[in-house]
Amino acid sequence: MNIPTPNHAMAADLAAQEPSAADLAAIEAEMPVIVAEVELLDAQIAALDAPATEVAGRRIRRACRKLLAARLSLVNQGEPVPEVA
Repeated sequence: MNIPTPNHAMAADLAAQEPSAADLAAIEAEMPVIVAEVELLDAQIAALDAPATEVAGRRIRRACRKLLAARLSLVNQGEPVPEVA
């Protein structure tokens, strides 16, 4: 008779928490949007830390355009667009 030890039970529980192949594929498909959101946030934070300049404004506008393009590409591929936090 094979009685599971706490280590076996914990290992089985951890395996159940791993993302499935479908989850990983969805994350991979959303990665351009995630990267663009991070770049926009980085540009916005950088603009808060320094006086307003034309370069900072251009960086934010460029990041916005990149995010919109990434979201549009995701929609055109038929993928659901992640919610904006």
